[in-house]
Amino acid sequence: MLHFQHTYYLYGLALLPAFGYLFYLVLSWKKRVRTRIGDPALVDQLTRNYSPRNFAIKFGLALAALVLMILGLANLQHKTGGKVNRKGLDVMILLDVSNSMLAGDLQPSRLARAKQVISRLLDDIPDDRVGLIIFAGHAYLNMPLSSDHAAAKMYLDAASPASAPTQGTSIGEALQMAQTMFNNKEKKYKAAILITDGEDHDENAPKVAEQLRGEGVVLHTIGLGSPTGAFIVDPSTGENKKDAEGNAVVTKLNQSLLQDLAGKTGGTYQLYDNTDAVVGNLEKSLNDMGGQSYEDDNFAQYDSYFFYFLWGALVVLLVEWCIPEKRQKPVAV
Repeated sequence: MLHFQHTYYLYGLALLPAFGYLFYLVLSWKKRVRTRIGDPALVDQLTRNYSPRNFAIKFGLALAALVLMILGLANLQHKTGGKVNRKGLDVMILLDVSNSMLAGDLQPSRLARAKQVISRLLDDIPDDRVGLIIFAGHAYLNMPLSSDHAAAKMYLDAASPASAPTQGTSIGEALQMAQTMFNNKEKKYKAAILITDGEDHDENAPKVAEQLRGEGVVLHTIGLGSPTGAFIVDPSTGENKKDAEGNAVVTKLNQSLLQDLAGKTGGTYQLYDNTDAVVGNLEKSLNDMGGQSYEDDNFAQYDSYFFYFLWGALVVLLVEWCIPEKRQKPVAV
């Protein structure tokens, strides 16, 4: 079946009427100029070698080349390979990118260790569809559920406190966003992984966890940091962050909240100790949930035909360039 890969380029075809109107304006302008000159005989003599027909042909060819280039950019494709059958879970990963994740009680930082866990997990669950949500004061969807783990790693690498303009730790909002990403008709084979220090007690989070359990979502939580607390280092200055009174800010791990959230859905809580242990436990928990069969379209193969359109546009432009606006044989006076 033929289809265009980048359909948004086809909106460029909407420019064609505008170019047609521009051509009409140019013809009107030429007509007004002829009228201003005055004497029709003199005008005919001055423009005797000009070819209105060639001018119209050149415009039509330029317009045709534009159409071909737009179609080339849209890339007409034909699918040659079928979908791949897979069996796995739908897994939404919720990553805390608040400033407190820059604390140094885990080296080089809590956030760096969290990214390491996620990256390793993505390698170990190749058949699961994954999505990524980052959150601080608000939650932001980085990637919906997809089997494209390479894209997930790309978004993961870019995640930082700068990705979330509003600071804080809005776990409840992140859980609500994850809830909307799942198929609410399916009551199993769905998991969410929350990786945070859980510093701020979010009163809404336990309520959302109850809703997740009702929809068959199992929430696994991972706590990063220490209950005794640590300073937050500003990466731009290398100094500890301070509050309005000039005191160094201390961030503490809220284990009780994370344990409560996981318990409400039948999930597990882990205190981060080392990456291998955390990923191994997560992988086992996910494998125990089984999986559903689905068709993955990401590995289908396509034949692309964009180059035919681009070559056609080049040929049309060459023909347009070779056509003169003047008549090849001057008209005798």
